[in-house]
Amino acid sequence: MLNIELFRRIKLLVCDFDGVFTDNSVIVDENGKESVICSRSDSLGVEMLKKKGINVIVISKERNNVVQSRCQKMGIPCFWGIDEKLSVMQKEMKEYGLEPDEVCYLGNDINDLECMRYVIGVAVGDANDQAKEIARYVTKANGGRGAVREVADHILNSGRTLKESL
Repeated sequence: MLNIELFRRIKLLVCDFDGVFTDNSVIVDENGKESVICSRSDSLGVEMLKKKGINVIVISKERNNVVQSRCQKMGIPCFWGIDEKLSVMQKEMKEYGLEPDEVCYLGNDINDLECMRYVIGVAVGDANDQAKEIARYVTKANGGRGAVREVADHILNSGRTLKESL
């Protein structure tokens, strides 16, 4: 059940990439080039958050530059090839001057658990069971199918005032 209060103080949305912006699938051509499919709805959600002064970043274990390319197109910072996500997130929180209750981490698998436990952890609808168990909220949408947009909508519709967003 949704507790909209969870999202009211959020000033930074941190997302994993594979399984969050994608459906956790990869397309590999005969030359070994990898491609992924992302939802434009999720990208619009990111854009709407940015317009309201809410920062969005990606921290991904994936070592393929498709992560960087997609984030660059969305105009958001991205840290890719990261094995230990928590320290990167904590550094970014310090840079932004944020407390754990002002940060939402959207993840889908066991390599997201530390970050999900540290801040307001949210899991995509088709996340690993361990991620779902510790999540404060599980999206109705699956990864790559509007989960980021769903969280963006909750943040934007949480009753925050413009002053709280800045």
